[in-house]
Amino acid sequence: MKSLNWLLRGLLGLAGAILIYAAWPVAQGAWQAQKADAVLDKLRNGRPVRLAEIDAGITALNYAVAADPVAIRRLQRSELVAGSALTPTLNIAVDQRVIWLRSAEADLVAGLGRAPARGVAWARLASVRQGLQGTSRGVVDALLMSIDTAPLLSTIWPSRLRLILDNWVAFTPEERVRMEAYVVMTWRLTLEKRYFGAAVRSPVDELFLRYFLRNEPNGQEELAREIQNFKVHGI
Repeated sequence: MKSLNWLLRGLLGLAGAILIYAAWPVAQGAWQAQKADAVLDKLRNGRPVRLAEIDAGITALNYAVAADPVAIRRLQRSELVAGSALTPTLNIAVDQRVIWLRSAEADLVAGLGRAPARGVAWARLASVRQGLQGTSRGVVDALLMSIDTAPLLSTIWPSRLRLILDNWVAFTPEERVRMEAYVVMTWRLTLEKRYFGAAVRSPVDELFLRYFLRNEPNGQEELAREIQNFKVHGI
């Protein structure tokens, strides 16, 4: 009986050791990822950020990915790297921005391959490809996946609208009909429409939006007001 008790205790101890061994990379990855939370919060909210903070955040996320290379860690790193690369106020060379964008694209492709139901990450991939390639089918494919996986996520409607306008020539005729309906839907569901005014960067942008909203009651007047408000006050 005593030998059986010792055997059971030994097995329980071994199971505990295995559990700790298996959980350690996850815990280590989460701990390292937390070190980047502060700089990510600044980028998300448009607050000033120093290059030293970005470098420290990327280093922490590199350790997190190395310790626990799951989809969420790679998507977290892509957010910091892409956000830094696409922040125009940062004083960094174009070559460095390109390096960061390519790194973010690799993380996004790998992360979304394992966790495809991520509308924000698909939108980020579309923006990264826009930064790397300009107007392209790759941008459109990622944008469509973003809309498919999270059509009603209003926080990314402004960035989607910008991508739709920038990549209009890359859509198929059928996709253009779909994008027109999508823009109209977001217009109807949006109470604060300032981002529609902000999306107009050229007469062509305004022409497209006026065409999309041609059947909306008071759509032309509201759009003109938002365009003027943005010109005067910005966002």
